[in-house]
Amino acid sequence: MTSNPNPPSLRPVDRVAIIGTGLIGTSIAMAAARAGCTVRGWDIDAGVVARAAARSTLTACATAEEAVADADLVIVCTPIGAVARLVANALHDAPGAIVTDAASIKELVVREARAVAAPLDLSRYVPSHPLGGSERSGPEHASASVVDGIVWALTPTTVVEPDAVDLVERWIERIGARPVRLSPERHDRLVAFASHLPQVASTSLMGLAAAEEAGEPEILLLAAGGFRDLTRLAASNPSLWSEILLANRGQVASAIDLYVARLMAIRGEVLEGRGAEVERTFDQAKQARLGLATKPTIRAGVAVLQVEIPDEPGALARITAVLGDGRVNIEDLQIVHSPEGGRGTVHVTVAAGAADRAADVLGAGGYDPMRLA
Repeated sequence: MTSNPNPPSLRPVDRVAIIGTGLIGTSIAMAAARAGCTVRGWDIDAGVVARAAARSTLTACATAEEAVADADLVIVCTPIGAVARLVANALHDAPGAIVTDAASIKELVVREARAVAAPLDLSRYVPSHPLGGSERSGPEHASASVVDGIVWALTPTTVVEPDAVDLVERWIERIGARPVRLSPERHDRLVAFASHLPQVASTSLMGLAAAEEAGEPEILLLAAGGFRDLTRLAASNPSLWSEILLANRGQVASAIDLYVARLMAIRGEVLEGRGAEVERTFDQAKQARLGLATKPTIRAGVAVLQVEIPDEPGALARITAVLGDGRVNIEDLQIVHSPEGGRGTVHVTVAAGAADRAADVLGAGGYDPMRLA
């Protein structure tokens, strides 16, 4: 690898280009602008980039070449099938830029990028995946808060210049996300369980209920909150998810096989009336779920309440209003966005002596708080 007289780690990232201005691309653009970057964007659909520009402060460009000109960092946020070609184009058109992407599959994208990009240029390509978003799509649903606190996986190969990885990592932290380094292979195996399998399970459950509804029209009338929560992902973009699942087909198939085996084990416990084993299975899952949200550092003299809220405009304002109306002073507040999107976990810090009152006020306001300490 040739020596770079101005290594990427020493360059400031002031100019960012977004290629693909849907939900995640526009959300990243908004977070970048909030951090002080100037942002230009391009989308194959001129109407989409126009809406993105109206929603954010990015400058809409007529071509991808115009968008990446003089950029310090280029982020390709398009459907998987277009990523490798657009990465290669960006590496060629912006020889001074570091290029990354937001594709949710890494092995396939890295392999395709190797096939179409110049070998030397690949030293400036840092594959990545911001684990944010929701079942909604389009720039009109974008928000800088989509990026806040999310895990942003970096999956560099051995040909990537270490300084380039460092630069992207620090920039991710700058805009409010949390970078995590993984190999492309490990990334794809983990997201098959953490992201792709939940989508399959949600879609399958909703499809089953819809099929059963043909003979039982009341079935969806009886759907409770749990059913609605579990099937929320079934409202996701069908073409997008078809592409994702097929791109990671081997890992997804393995995850489905393991899930089916787990379902069959629970089926056996229930059918054979093994109550103690059913309870143990549920308790183990409950304890794992309670530990899923990141726990904050808890100081002496305070208490922390964990509350789930929907990822929608005004959700955070409502919970603070409920506490304010109840005369509960908030010492600190943090929100952890769910990787799969759609909801977040709020950690509300109050004085230790006010913890019981805060829990009562939140409960009366329709929330289900859990005290961490």
